[in-house]
Amino acid sequence: MLRLASVGSGSKGNATLVATDETTILIDCGFPVREMLVRLPQLGVDISDIDAILVTHEHSDHIGGVAAVAKAAGAQVFATHGTVASGKLDAVRSLVRIDSDSSFTIGDIEVNAITVPHDAREPVQYRFHFGASCVGVLTDLGWVSPHVLEAYKGCDLLLLEFNHDLEMLRRGPYPAVLKRRVSGDFGHLNNEQATTMLTALGDLAPRVVIAGHISEQNNSVDRVAELLTPLAEQQKVKIIYATQTQGFGWTTSESSGGVSRVA
Repeated sequence: MLRLASVGSGSKGNATLVATDETTILIDCGFPVREMLVRLPQLGVDISDIDAILVTHEHSDHIGGVAAVAKAAGAQVFATHGTVASGKLDAVRSLVRIDSDSSFTIGDIEVNAITVPHDAREPVQYRFHFGASCVGVLTDLGWVSPHVLEAYKGCDLLLLEFNHDLEMLRRGPYPAVLKRRVSGDFGHLNNEQATTMLTALGDLAPRVVIAGHISEQNNSVDRVAELLTPLAEQQKVKIIYATQTQGFGWTTSESSGGVSRVA
């Protein structure tokens, strides 16, 4: 069965792991090597265990540590042509260019790269398959397009962006131009958008939802929980709340029911 973990999820840095017994894939890395060397062992992972790094887009909180971590791990890096064209991966020694909405295999894991609406050159998010198990990672998008909704139907486990609460963003300290960018169609999902997606998935909604990429300035776990707790009870979904400092521990779709908060 596929399992998912994170060393950190938020605007200061993102790094997510998906693994089987044979293959370990890192999705993005916004942390320096020294930070990864501290956080990875907390998940029982050595940096040399990483077989490949998938990049979603070129923003620094997702790509800043990729080249150095890839070198330390001896891992290939997979990124779209647009992301490569940003120049942020020029230092990577072994780089594989992929197409948006393509499928490929790393070890025993099948990977689907899903096009998403975000203010980057060619952004994608990822869905993973191993046997009958399916895991989705979906952050950094301004709205849930029909294409995205269709692509993430039937995941057993989903890491989903709950970036901001609209009212907190409007009243918060960000300059007006940044507020428009965050809340726009190529920015980030707000709490209501993410919750609406889960409702729209209906019977094809995941059994485990990890609420991630929660803004420390424009959102809170309590705000997200106000919307997700009733939904979890109705759809019998396990909810995990992940934050910037710790991410979340190894999780599978067979995790027991209830609610978990990761400090």
